[in-house]
Amino acid sequence: MDARLKRLLFRAHHMGSNENDILFGGFAEKYLATLTPEQVDRFEALIAETDNDLFNWVTAKEPVPARLNHDVMVMIQVFVQKEAART
Repeated sequence: MDARLKRLLFRAHHMGSNENDILFGGFAEKYLATLTPEQVDRFEALIAETDNDLFNWVTAKEPVPARLNHDVMVMIQVFVQKEAART
């Protein structure tokens, strides 16, 4: 795994809230290495958003802004739904 992916994996596990650390960190562990470079860019832009907004978007408590409503967001939402189904 290259340095950028390692940095993003670390950031995904240290986002601020424990919930996002688990959700985004788990997603990054499972999928980050398989994303295209463009998807990695979109993931990086997503995790730069505020913690509370991200949690509300991925858990469907609030609608995702159009600029962030893309394939990576959908992948994360599906991952979150599967994780929630396990608990």
